[in-house]
Amino acid sequence: MELFRLVLSILSGLLGLGVTLWGGYYLVTGFMSWRKPTDYGWHPARTRFAVLIAARNEELVIGPLINSLLTQDYPAELYDIWVIPNNCTDNTARAAAQFGARVLECTVPVKSKGEVLRFAYNRLRGRRYDAYCVFDADNLVHRRFLAEMNNAYLAGAEAAQGYRDSKNPYDTAISGCCSIYYWMMNRFHNGGRAGLGLSALINGTGFMVSARTLEKLGGWRTETISEDLELTAQCVLAGEKVCWVPKAVTYDEQPLDYALSVRQRRRWSSGTLQVTENYFGRTVENLGRGERPLALLDLGAVLLIPAYQLAALVNLVVSALAACGVCQHLYQVPVVFLGVILLNLAFTILGATLAAVLVVTVEGKWDRRLVKGIAFYWLFLLSWLPITIGSFMKKTTVWEEIRHTRNVTPEALIP
Repeated sequence: MELFRLVLSILSGLLGLGVTLWGGYYLVTGFMSWRKPTDYGWHPARTRFAVLIAARNEELVIGPLINSLLTQDYPAELYDIWVIPNNCTDNTARAAAQFGARVLECTVPVKSKGEVLRFAYNRLRGRRYDAYCVFDADNLVHRRFLAEMNNAYLAGAEAAQGYRDSKNPYDTAISGCCSIYYWMMNRFHNGGRAGLGLSALINGTGFMVSARTLEKLGGWRTETISEDLELTAQCVLAGEKVCWVPKAVTYDEQPLDYALSVRQRRRWSSGTLQVTENYFGRTVENLGRGERPLALLDLGAVLLIPAYQLAALVNLVVSALAACGVCQHLYQVPVVFLGVILLNLAFTILGATLAAVLVVTVEGKWDRRLVKGIAFYWLFLLSWLPITIGSFMKKTTVWEEIRHTRNVTPEALIP
């Protein structure tokens, strides 16, 4: 029995140390988010952009996106809007053309957004575009987006992520939780990395990558269902920093119900595991050669997020079992075990709620309609654990369509 207690204590200590180090690193990056973002200055409009929109059954929402892109504060002759319909059963292509976009029908079988983007890149690479900007069909884009990306590009950015805002934060508690999550990613992850001079994380939409970088990478060659994280890993391993451009704003539609958010997050978790399997070994190998240690350590920390979630859960259970070692009687064991679990849960609820309040405050998003999102944010985060566990057991490998219906005009959101 004493040996069992010793083993539990040692295991709990090791797991606790790992969780603390990982969490401490994120605390440091969070503090660094208060540093003033990089000023890319003002540059005359010279960058020629290809705007890429992969669209599957997006007839209902693609019009406002195209309108927001057609009214950019940027010379019309310097950018083209390309909608790439794929696997559609509606009139997405016709709607895109009627609203004024160019339509590039995907003529090859595709199972993921990354494959659609690869098809588009291969068809467009000879048209002398300087950079490619990627959006989802449900987005709205601030009129200064291309101008700010032009400033960043001409200041030396070869890849850049813009600010991912929310199109519908007040619709439901779930859309509120998802909005808070993205505001937190903007502020504490991307803002914090930028404060340390590290790469931001490409978030799937509202990003830019230069033609030079894609040529350096061998083309658009993402293979997983998390093409954004995979492209981030490819850039970092190639020595290219993903710059953070918070003035380039995109408004994204958030899921309205829990089931839809689970499907979305299951894809993210599965995709992260795929990227980790493909790139973590390469990250460690490059780190062993002494190449860009901070950038590679940071990439490794991101790739280990699912493992960290599991380690935190195992650490909680092991710590609770270790605490039971002080019990003198058998009937005390479930009381102590449950007490440790509930105490940790209380701290989790408090921490998540305070973090949600903090990010809503510092990002200037306060609105009484967000109360339900703030109240349930802790539960939204905890619900990620079974999603991650399920992804470890069986990864989702096929991109599943998520229908978007929130048709919001640009004028309703964009000042």
